[in-house]
Parts: sequence; structure tokens; C-alpha cells
Amino acid sequence: MKTNQIPPGSFGLPVLGETLSFVFDRDFAKKRYHQYGPIFKTHLLGRPTVVMAGPEALEFVLSSHIENFSWREGWPDNFKTLLGESLFLQDGEEHRRNRRLMMPALHGPALASYFSTMEDITRSYLQKWEKKQEFTWFQEFKQLTFDIASQLFLGTRPGPECVRLSQLFTTLTNGLLAINPLPLPFTTFGKAIAARNEILEHLTQVVRERQQNPTQDTISLLIKAKDEDGNSLSEKEIIAQAVLLLFAGHETTTSMLTWLCTELACHPEVLEKARVEQLQLASQGDLDLEQLGKMPYLEQVLWEVERLHQPVGGGFRGVIKDFELNGYHVPTGWQLYYSIGVTHQIEEIYSEPELFDPDRFSPQRQEHKKYPFSLVGFGGGPRICIGIAFAKMEMKIVAAHLLRSYHWEILPNQSLEVVAVPTNRPKDGLRVRFQPR
Repeated sequence: MKTNQIPPGSFGLPVLGETLSFVFDRDFAKKRYHQYGPIFKTHLLGRPTVVMAGPEALEFVLSSHIENFSWREGWPDNFKTLLGESLFLQDGEEHRRNRRLMMPALHGPALASYFSTMEDITRSYLQKWEKKQEFTWFQEFKQLTFDIASQLFLGTRPGPECVRLSQLFTTLTNGLLAINPLPLPFTTFGKAIAARNEILEHLTQVVRERQQNPTQDTISLLIKAKDEDGNSLSEKEIIAQAVLLLFAGHETTTSMLTWLCTELACHPEVLEKARVEQLQLASQGDLDLEQLGKMPYLEQVLWEVERLHQPVGGGFRGVIKDFELNGYHVPTGWQLYYSIGVTHQIEEIYSEPELFDPDRFSPQRQEHKKYPFSLVGFGGGPRICIGIAFAKMEMKIVAAHLLRSYHWEILPNQSLEVVAVPTNRPKDGLRVRFQPR
């Protein structure tokens, strides 16, 4: 039976709606979920918005009713301006075609060929950290993951150019959620646009060089990629996808690695268990691709980091076809926000959800298997993050080396409070003392 009842909730203030609470209150969605359940209305970024949380609602959005929603119509204009024509904001056939063209560069044999580069760059950072002894890990991980991304995606060697690019991406990221998107030179958003232009200039140069002399990097693979009808990506498309790969390829991994090291330092018993697994593998030889597949406990730890510290709190969509859920009607033209953070904290799924407990993913408990779409730090359904295998491989390589050979402790007098915007991290960036074991 059709209903015209819109979901419960409040549109908040005129014009502003509840945007400020949404941006500044970490528990915005959680409070309302407890008040209204898995679907409620609000008003965000100038539009009436339905917020959805919980596995059933997320399966609806990410999988079973994906055609009711548009990525492009959902994300705030800042994203369209700064991440342009990339896969991230594409819909329908265009998205499917480009995803098919990009998949081989991030999976299978291509992924396997990235192993040694990831490991070499990781080793060089471990040596640097050994010498430094004390540092802020968030900044260091940002540089490390950016070096890996630029070398594998663009073929750019670590060095001053990489550092400059990484700083440009930080400026670009800050502009994604700028509340006041005025493109003036002195505003956060204006600076982000200037950074984007410099990034595009750099990438155009790289793409043209690779068109002349292809190498083993992702850009060269994308230049050569053809779909079943023989179509390939245009130069402009390759550049747009490269921006996305670099952006997505280091922000989220930086966040997860920082929280991984924080939680391991705070939970010596988990650290010990993860270390025993690594030392057992190390006794059989050097780290290699095959060993990466034999780390069940480290996988549990990474899942728990993804659950408790998801790098991205949720996602936006535009409602392009009205729908009904739980007896509520949501009209076309609304914006939809789905909450990953709330979904990962639901007590019916995860016992004592505020605790860091990798054993919840053990073969005996498998809490995330009770309902599909319970663990969605990388999204889910046909549009699950295209770089998930790349990210997991990189995190395992870094974690394996840290656990096998190093010891770290969190320095006193710092805040580990969660800061969610623009990237989820401990407030002071995790300052540590680091030494070989």
C-alpha cells in the first residue's frame, strides 16, 4: 500500500537546516537514530535530506535499489568542482564502463606487481623513523601512502615533487567540506580550487609523457585499456580518474594506519597476538604475496579498525526516483545521507560496540555476518571501493613490518580524541617514540 507519510525528524532552522549540527556534532546521526530509528528526515546543505542507517537501509541504498539514487546528484557541489569527472561522481552506464576499464589496474596481476614497490617504500620510511625516534605518525603515514600512490599510479619517484603534490591534496581535501564554498583566492574553497588546478597541470604532463613512453604504472595501464567495443578513456578522463586514485589512494589508508597503531599501542594483548602471528610467518621466510594471505588475526584487527574508525563516516546520494521504506515515503529531489558510523555501532550487531575487540570477527563469533551490509567502511554492493584490494595489501605490508621488527609507545600529553573532518584521525596526530625491537 502506498503511503504519503514522510520520515520523522526535524528540518531545523530556515535555510541552514541542521547543517551546523551535522558538521560539528560527531553524534548527530547516532542521537537521531536512537530517537527515530533507521530512517529520518533533516535538512542539510540547503536540501531536504533523508538519513538512513543500519544494514537493511544500507543494503537498500547500496545494492537492491541502487537505481533510485544518483551519486552525482547527491554529493555537495564542492565535490563536483574538486573531484570533477571522475568515477566517484559518475552514474549508470558511464560509471560501469569506466569502472570496467579501471578494474584491471587495481586487481589481479597488476596488484601483485605492486608488492615490491609498496614494500621498498615502506622499508625506507621504517629506516627514517628509526633515525627520528620521535615523530607524529599521521603526517608520516600521509607521506608514506602518498609516495606509494604516486609511484604506483603515476610513476613519480618519491622526492620534492611528491611532497608538493601531497600538500596540494591536503589543500584540496580541506575544500571538500568547506561550509562556505566561495571561490575567492583567500577562502578554503578558493585555495582548494587553486590546488586542484596545479594538480591537473601536473597530471596532464604525466599523462602526456606516458602516452609517448608507457611504463608499468597505473596511468600507462589506463592509457592502454580498452573495453569490449574497443573504446578507451580520453586524456581528460584519464586525468580525472588519476586525481581520484591519488585522493582516495592515500587519505583513507592514512587514517586507518594511524588508528591501527593507536589501538595496538593501547591494547598490548592484541598487539602481542598480532605479533606472534607475524613472527611465526617470519620464521618461514621473508614477507611475500603468499604470506599476506595467511594473516587471519591481522585481518580481524584491520576489520575492527575499519568498524570503529571508518575513514569516511557516510555517503551522499540524490534521490532520483521516489521510494518507500519502513512505511515512509521519500520524494524525488531529496538528498540522501547514509551513515556508516551509526551502522558500525548498532548493539544488535556488535556486542559492546564502543570497545576495540578484534575477536568479534573471529571464526567463532563473526558478528559482521549476522546481516549483510553490517561492515561497510569501504562501501558495499556493485560500487564497493574499487581500491579495496590495493588498500588492504598496503596496510598489511606496513603492519607486518611494524609487528615483526619494531616497538612504539604513545608519547604523554597529547589528545587522542577523534577528529572526523576532513580525515578521521586522533586530534594530535599520534606522537610516538619508535624503536627497533
